[in-house]
Amino acid sequence: MELTYYGHACFAVKIDGKTLLFDPFISGNPLAASINPDQIEADYILLSHGHVDHLLDCPSIAKRTGAMVIGAYEVINWIAAQGVEKTHPMNIGGRRSFDFGSVKCVNALHSSQLPDGSYGGNPMGFVISGDAGSLYYAGDTGLTLDMKLIAEQYHLDFSVLPIGGNFTMDAEDAAKAAQMVNCNKVVGIHYDTFEPIRINKEEAKAVFDKNGITLLLPSVGETITLK
Repeated sequence: MELTYYGHACFAVKIDGKTLLFDPFISGNPLAASINPDQIEADYILLSHGHVDHLLDCPSIAKRTGAMVIGAYEVINWIAAQGVEKTHPMNIGGRRSFDFGSVKCVNALHSSQLPDGSYGGNPMGFVISGDAGSLYYAGDTGLTLDMKLIAEQYHLDFSVLPIGGNFTMDAEDAAKAAQMVNCNKVVGIHYDTFEPIRINKEEAKAVFDKNGITLLLPSVGETITLK
């Protein structure tokens, strides 16, 4: 599996011949100025919640690529109202098989409001599992004991966790989350984009190192192989 980081909480994973794009927020992110969202390809787009810094570029990418958009029922209704034709609503606890594997929606402790101010449903994370491997994307979340349930059901190849603090877990809590889901390879996201979530990368890596966990912090636009 290859992961390409597009800044903030946006990344793509190639799995079993399909490209899964998560939480596309590119055009509004100054740190992603080198990325042209009109050149990003996707077969599926997964949205963890309704905040604009997680779905700003979803409608334009979905309409251009024909990607299917997956997310909470309320988020998907809003996306469909923007003219996106291929959508699939889900909710926490739901599991669905697609041609790349399965998507399981798991709990995330956060909030969710759509760009027009309407209710965005429950925020969520995703466990993607298939023949090519398994990954956990936590979405925007605080630390929660629900994460232990993931380790009981899945053997994860890697996890994608927020580490910026203030609105989500910081590095210390994210390292605990990695232990809870029994995953020793983590891609850190949701940091440095705004003043409240700026971090010291070396200090963050040291927190994970002391717990025997590898923290990967790819540059914006960088592609890394994880399995």
